[in-house]
Amino acid sequence: MNKILILDFGSQYTQLIARRIREAGVYCEIHPFDMSAEKVSEFAPAGIILSGGPESVHLENTPRISNIVFDLKCPLLGICYGMQAMAHQLGGKVAASGKREYGHAQLTLQSPISKLFEKIGEKSQFAVWMSHGDKVVELPAGFAVIASSDNAPIAAMADETRRYYGIQFHPEVTHSEYGQAMIERFVLDICGAKPEWTPVNIVPKLEQAVREQVGNDEVLLGLSGGVDSSVVAALLHRAIGDKLTCVFVDNGLLRLNEASQVMATFAEHMGIKVIKVDAKEVFYEALKGIADPEAKRKVIGKTFIEIFDREAQRLPNVKWLAQGTIYPDVIESAGAHTGKAHVIKSHHNVGGLPEKMNLKLCEPLRLLFKDEVRKIGIALGLPEKMVYRHPFPGPGLGVRILGEVKESYADLLRQADAIFIECLHQFNYYHKVSQAFAVFLPVKAVGVMGDARSYEYVVALRAVETTDFMTARWAELPYELLGLASSRIINEIPGIARVTYDISSKPPATIEWE
Repeated sequence: MNKILILDFGSQYTQLIARRIREAGVYCEIHPFDMSAEKVSEFAPAGIILSGGPESVHLENTPRISNIVFDLKCPLLGICYGMQAMAHQLGGKVAASGKREYGHAQLTLQSPISKLFEKIGEKSQFAVWMSHGDKVVELPAGFAVIASSDNAPIAAMADETRRYYGIQFHPEVTHSEYGQAMIERFVLDICGAKPEWTPVNIVPKLEQAVREQVGNDEVLLGLSGGVDSSVVAALLHRAIGDKLTCVFVDNGLLRLNEASQVMATFAEHMGIKVIKVDAKEVFYEALKGIADPEAKRKVIGKTFIEIFDREAQRLPNVKWLAQGTIYPDVIESAGAHTGKAHVIKSHHNVGGLPEKMNLKLCEPLRLLFKDEVRKIGIALGLPEKMVYRHPFPGPGLGVRILGEVKESYADLLRQADAIFIECLHQFNYYHKVSQAFAVFLPVKAVGVMGDARSYEYVVALRAVETTDFMTARWAELPYELLGLASSRIINEIPGIARVTYDISSKPPATIEWE
């Protein structure tokens, strides 16, 4: 009973709800809104959250709340569409709003203050994030208005007796003031869940889950050296010991000196069995002539899997392929954990796998967010320098070289990237930003080198600040830092004549360029 069930109605923010609940120390899972009554009962939630969604509840054939949700008589929190569906199905009325609300809105609390808002303090007005075109216009029996906004007189409603709450805004996004306080109030106090979801408690459960999944079989892990695969390596090594074999593929798309660093860390210092495969030429040949980002991802993923499959043939007892897939990979590859939203991009960990593969997949971090993965890495004893390294995409420099991937481009990019990272460390900004890297643009710009005219390539520098990697804002780096990085890149790397800085936020841009 110490877990929360999130029923997904298709909101792009559903995964943020899960992250906020995990931050409160409570385990939760996301499932589709039409989860069977039997499975809902088996889950035995302490409370249920109904997510937002893109549909209109007053239209026919749009998602509805299953009767089992009300039959369980546990606390409910409906967010946006979840509120509208609750109101509609319990006898209230929902209609299209004459004035839609998208973005910031001022929320006014009604007196007496609802239990849902008791952790907010004395403020009766604050900013929240709205995203809706419909609104509740008549309350169901037993409900009262607990908050309003300019365009939504019923911006929040509650039946305190049944512990049913509906809010028209999104507390899960960072734009909503006191959003985390509301979620914690609902989960910890109203639902009575205990904050037991901590790294100390998570690690033994993950280890046990791995042992139960793979049994006595041997496991092959594709080790990239990034945070996610490194944590998986440490976790599997602790769970199954010498039944783990790591394959580290040098695909020519790694950062500067990364191959030697990975081998030193895992094989020499951690005592993990690592097979190194030099496959640079294989990847460059496979990527020849391919410029489309999705096609590149799938080629890189397919080539990785083929190599793992080949190595597995030499290990007859290997039955499983382990991967460092985490929640954001799943979200952005399949639209959402439940498949109710739109595809944004594929990822080699979860996309591009062959239909028939000789190995079964083991993905122990699949439902964890990046911050949770880092905490688990520390709990497993990994060096902090490794665990808090900036994220690196599975396809590596393959998606940081725009268009066709060439070895000469990769060589230029890895040098530029290394200089940028060195400058961030020099100015003590590396850990102030969430992710930073260089991007290679396959276009040439005019420059002047000495007394001669040059015509060489362009790189873009990218640095963002984010807490969840679902949204991000560009980092306002000091001009001195950017100036030094630009000067060093142009002076130290023959072939690059111009450096730009990316000031796009996510959304509408993504963090990576491809």
